[in-house]
Amino acid sequence: MKEDELKKLVDKLKARSAETEWLEFKVNYYTPQEIGEYISALSNAACLHNKKKAYLVFGIENETYRIAGTRFKPRQKKIGNEELENWIIREALHNCIAHQDYDLMGIINLVEQPDELIFTNLGSFIPGSVETVIRQDSPQEKYRNPFLINAMINLNMIERIGGGIKKMFQIQQKRFFPMPSYDLAAPERVVVKIAGKILDENYTRLLIENTDMELLTVMLLDKVQKKVKISREGHKFLKSKKLTEGRYPHLFVSHRIASVIGERAKYIKNRGFDKRYYQDLMTTYLKKYGHASRKDFNSLLVDKLPDVLNEKRKLIKIKNLIYEMSKKSGKIYNKGSDRKPMWILAANGDNN
Repeated sequence: MKEDELKKLVDKLKARSAETEWLEFKVNYYTPQEIGEYISALSNAACLHNKKKAYLVFGIENETYRIAGTRFKPRQKKIGNEELENWIIREALHNCIAHQDYDLMGIINLVEQPDELIFTNLGSFIPGSVETVIRQDSPQEKYRNPFLINAMINLNMIERIGGGIKKMFQIQQKRFFPMPSYDLAAPERVVVKIAGKILDENYTRLLIENTDMELLTVMLLDKVQKKVKISREGHKFLKSKKLTEGRYPHLFVSHRIASVIGERAKYIKNRGFDKRYYQDLMTTYLKKYGHASRKDFNSLLVDKLPDVLNEKRKLIKIKNLIYEMSKKSGKIYNKGSDRKPMWILAANGDNN
């Protein structure tokens, strides 16, 4: 970005009336781990509010918006997320090297996609499943390349035996990103995918930020969000915790996950309901009271519309609902005047 473009962007951000969840001003705040957490929170907020970007601006006071300058030099610092990300990449790659079946005379592949990295090595996954590694949390009894593995451990290239995979999952959890995906479908091939973005901003962020949910449970939910079939036992477990809905195997993460962390109301208020829900409320009101003014409809619906809408946009939404029910579907009609409308139900959708 050119300097004049950068100045215009900063002026535009400063012109906002207040900081938002996707915009933060700082002066000399550069603790690496905390900046990493800031970046994760800002990026998640940008997704929640349908913003293409989030901003962490240094050199501006967050209360007065005064330009104060900064001693922070980002190119000389490694922030928290960057350190985590680099470790995951190294660990995944070194695991491929350590566990490759060299008798198969194959190669190790690393493919970079826009939103993920894909690591591939030849050889079966000896533990059988990733869940076994997480649950066991101790060294395996059998290794394919024991001398190579011990040498890599001594050189600090990989974690202690059995610990690296679990740590990768834990780091992704802390970053609010999807869990690593292990594809073990081929008998002599292991494919690992590391995602670089969140997939479900409504649930994953709330779940990871606000609960102490066990890693194995998060892994199950992660599979559900990725539309990966889970076992019936896993389904029964998640269903018993009221974390999923749908008919097996076509499951989705339930909005009740918000109730686990005391965020159900916040989830609903931010998500809102579909159009049919609000129209049904209006219809029920008219059936009960016979008629409704615009003020009545406003009182009925304003506090039920998503909190992400400001007051003006909520009133526009209500106006559109009335227009659709009167002009398009003919379910209601105005018995009053244009200046003082009085809406009533139309018999069988006929407004005559």
